[in-house]
Amino acid sequence: MTDTPETDSGSDMGDDMPAKQQERVFLVIVDDTPEMAAALRYAAHRARNSRGRLALLYVIEPEDIEPWMSVGDLIREEKRQEAEENVGRCSDQAAAITGKIPVVYIREGRRREQILQLIDEEPGISILVLAASIGPDGPGPLVSHMIGKIAGKMRIPITVVPGNLSADDIEALT
Repeated sequence: MTDTPETDSGSDMGDDMPAKQQERVFLVIVDDTPEMAAALRYAAHRARNSRGRLALLYVIEPEDIEPWMSVGDLIREEKRQEAEENVGRCSDQAAAITGKIPVVYIREGRRREQILQLIDEEPGISILVLAASIGPDGPGPLVSHMIGKIAGKMRIPITVVPGNLSADDIEALT
């Protein structure tokens, strides 16, 4: 597993500040789903309006089959580069809204496990923001899992944003 705070260290999330002064940290899971943009915009606006902070998590899922070590290394390197590019774009978008560079985590492993692990490891994270898919198959596997099986065990609230909200809708809501 790799945990890389790319743009900021996770340790400055208020550990030495009194509880009342800690920034509210909104965690967004970066992936390639179309609805992720709504979660990012919503969390960025909420962070800006509450003088909080945004944290972005990108999880590189392991490949099931790696026939040769050198092929596996190449695949891992390509996935890491893709992760950095995706998170970079999201970080730029979030910074344009919040005025702050978000904390960025890139990890390797199973997405659901890495989300829970990061939340456990970083006490400054206050809210998990996800966006529901607007497709016919329901809100999506991550949202279904997090709100169905995990929500009652979480130490933080989960905000689920409809994936079809426009930028204007989000601005009006936040």
